[in-house]
Amino acid sequence: MGKTKIGAKLALYPLPAVLVGTKVEDKPNFMTVAWCGIAGNGPPRISMVLGRRHYTCKGIEENKSFSINIASAGMAKEVDFCGLYSGDSVDKAEMFTVFYGSLESAPLIEECPVNIECRVIEMTDNGGSYFIVGEVVEVHVDDACMTEGKPDVQKIDPLIFATISRKYYRLGDYIGDAYSIGKKEIEKAKGETNEDKSTN
Repeated sequence: MGKTKIGAKLALYPLPAVLVGTKVEDKPNFMTVAWCGIAGNGPPRISMVLGRRHYTCKGIEENKSFSINIASAGMAKEVDFCGLYSGDSVDKAEMFTVFYGSLESAPLIEECPVNIECRVIEMTDNGGSYFIVGEVVEVHVDDACMTEGKPDVQKIDPLIFATISRKYYRLGDYIGDAYSIGKKEIEKAKGETNEDKSTN
């Protein structure tokens, strides 16, 4: 099988296209972000990278808080819109039903199946961008997206962004249980090792 070199690019898949919320001048504002991920689990933390010019950065600096709203695949048009226009010229909050949790400066979107409230613990200026880490304060999940007391990713149906092709996708089929399906390979490897020993 051949491989094609494409250079130093952000070819990390998948990336959820989320809506980051904060208050700017006491008004709720949302922007689309794909460069977002897990930064730790004890306590739970989320990191993201935002260009300094973004209007949303002003609200995060002012309030030291933000929200991560995980959009469903059915919200692709709204998510794309929020990535095309700046909050200093368009009131994007009018598109959604806004509510608040424990952080009054981190607006949440009712239409998004998962909402995460975060308190800023790090905001590093990297020249043209900010590296931001937030500690998770609370997570809100639609009741319809829960299965046996846990969020069900297939019911959430998150919108996925492909960085290089600049296209939106949705998640595919269930493959197997993590921390489980690999055990068969371990058992297989142990069996082969025992066979090798028996033939010596």
